[in-house]
Amino acid sequence: MKLVIISGRSGSGKSTALQALEDVGFYCIDNLPAKLLPDLISHMLEDDAQLTRIAACIDARNLSSNLEKLPDIWRQFKQHTQISVELLYLDASHDTLLKRYSSTRRRHPMAELVNNLPDAIEYERTLLEPIADLADLRIDTTLLSIYDLRDSIKLRVAERSEQSLSLQFESFGFKHGVPMDVDMVFDMRILPNPFWIPELRKFTGRDQPVIDFLDQEKDVHEMIEDLQKYLSKWLPHFMKNNRSYVTVGIGCTGGQHRSVYVTEQLASHFKTHMDNVNIRHRELHRT
Repeated sequence: MKLVIISGRSGSGKSTALQALEDVGFYCIDNLPAKLLPDLISHMLEDDAQLTRIAACIDARNLSSNLEKLPDIWRQFKQHTQISVELLYLDASHDTLLKRYSSTRRRHPMAELVNNLPDAIEYERTLLEPIADLADLRIDTTLLSIYDLRDSIKLRVAERSEQSLSLQFESFGFKHGVPMDVDMVFDMRILPNPFWIPELRKFTGRDQPVIDFLDQEKDVHEMIEDLQKYLSKWLPHFMKNNRSYVTVGIGCTGGQHRSVYVTEQLASHFKTHMDNVNIRHRELHRT
């Protein structure tokens, strides 16, 4: 049985994630009291039910006494021989969550405990921090549309085989901050920058003029080869340590040229060796 526990701050896209899993055949439960999860799973195992894929959303709508039990429940399931369990945590920037709640005018679950919406959003972050620290996969939905999030859930969670590692390469610009959902970060700012060539500035690392420019640079090839060797050596160790997801951040100054190109090259290489490799270009979502 595969169990996916979805958690995260209100407004981060948990309902969308749950619906994406339901669309591909998961039995989904929203706002499940955490203390009921062990009994639910035990009942399904005892009845030899046909339900082999279950997703449950457990978040700050729980009573705090229930929510505090979730880390221990998660650890117990991790050692269960009949269950494969993953904890998926969704989040977004404070300002993004504030805009989403302001636009929908929905009542925040923490509204009764604090004075205003910004404080409610921050209080929820603190409340869920122990759960976020346990996440097998964290997704920052700040710049993701509903459709992007659905695709990410389907590709990385639903379509990943039990024995495989889901590997995602994410390009970004350091001037916009390091993504909060990456596991390791590599800096491409030492490579030749197409931005300073006027005729290349309007293109990205996916466009042929920039590809041709970077293809001619020895340092670029050496960087990519070194990263391929490093990741090829250490990714198997992540798998041996029961890691199901790894997100590799590739950064440059603006996240338009060098990081995009290197991300594309690395993903193309590892797609020939792994069955679940994905690409995300964070800053290209801004344009």
